[in-house]
This record gives sequence, C-alpha cells and structure tokens, in this order.
Amino acid sequence: MKGQQTRAAILDAALGLAANMGLEGLSIGALAEVTHMSKSGVFAHFGSREELQISVIREYHVRFEEDVFYPAMREARGLPRLKALFERWVRRVSMELDSGCIYISGAVEFDDRPGPVRDALATMVLAWQEAFERAIRLAVTEGHLRAEVDPKQMLFEVHGLILALHHDARFLRNPVATERVRAGFERLVGYYATPAGLQSLSGARRAPSRPLRKARG
Repeated sequence: MKGQQTRAAILDAALGLAANMGLEGLSIGALAEVTHMSKSGVFAHFGSREELQISVIREYHVRFEEDVFYPAMREARGLPRLKALFERWVRRVSMELDSGCIYISGAVEFDDRPGPVRDALATMVLAWQEAFERAIRLAVTEGHLRAEVDPKQMLFEVHGLILALHHDARFLRNPVATERVRAGFERLVGYYATPAGLQSLSGARRAPSRPLRKARG
C-alpha cells in the first residue's frame, strides 16, 4: 500500500512537470528533485525514463476520462451527450491554459518520433476520438443529426475547434477564445442537427455511463 501511495505521489508530480515542461522535460533526476527522493527511489517505481513517460500518459488519460468522459455519459444519448462531451472538453482545455494539454503538446513533441511513447500517446488520443465519434453516430441514430452526416468529418471539425481554442487562448492569450469556440460549436451543430435534435437540447434525460474503450493498435 505504501509503495502504491508513493508511486501515485510520484505520478502526480510527474504530471505537473510534463504539463509545464512537456513529456521530453521529464527525467528521473528532475522528478527526484521535485519529490525530494533519491534517483534510485524514483527509478525503482518506473525502471526507465520511457516507462515514466508512458505512465504519465496513461495517468493523464485516466484523469481526462474522469473529468470529461464519464460525467458526460450521464446525459441522454444524442445531442445532449455530444454537447456535454464538447463542453467538458472545452472546460478541461481552459483549465490547462497555464500548464498545457499533454495530448496536444505531446503530439507536437512526438509527431515525427516513432517509438513506445508516441504509440502510447496516439493510443490514448485515438481512444478519446473514437469515443467522441461514437457519440456522433449515436446522435445520428437518435435522429438528432442528419442521416447523411459523416461522423469522422464532424469529429475532425470539432477537434479543429479545440486546437484553435488551445492556440488562441494559450499562445495568443485571446480573452474571448472560449466564447468563440462555443459559438463555433453551436454553428456546427446548427448545420448538422435535425429539428428533433435541437429540441432535445432543451429537455434531456439522464442515462447510465459505460467505460471508454481503448483504441486498438
């Protein structure tokens, strides 16, 4: 139990370092200094810098699920759930403006660097994208989005909004970036939605949640 608590504390510190310095900024030595542990003590829990980076990616994904995915799954299937997923995603990005989103910063660091760390990061990002795409497909099935909607195209457009939010709010310090990204989503939904879908946003029922499936490959 003590070993698990120590590992959890190290991971928490590692997440803070990775958020501010990037995954490449993580090292056994830097983490030992932050946690006031010996390098051998940190090494005993992870074994290598690469395993430390992968563990941080996995922990970030778990926390992302807890903040974004699971709460949104309590909303009714269709546009209410899709909007909740987007809104919680926006809130998560907004909270990370002073540190950074590991999904986004990690993609910049490892986009051209094949290996286990890039694979772990891509797997987590794809798992989230597949979950969002499933929500789009369910909205089509529920009759809330038009039947001819291409879920992958809509996902691409939504993801573009999130990337624009991160860029304008974090890099350009645009104070109205969050307002603009929400306006962009509303315009997107208005284009793809059916009248029944728009009506569903005013009176949604609750639904039980299901685990987020990890992407294959």
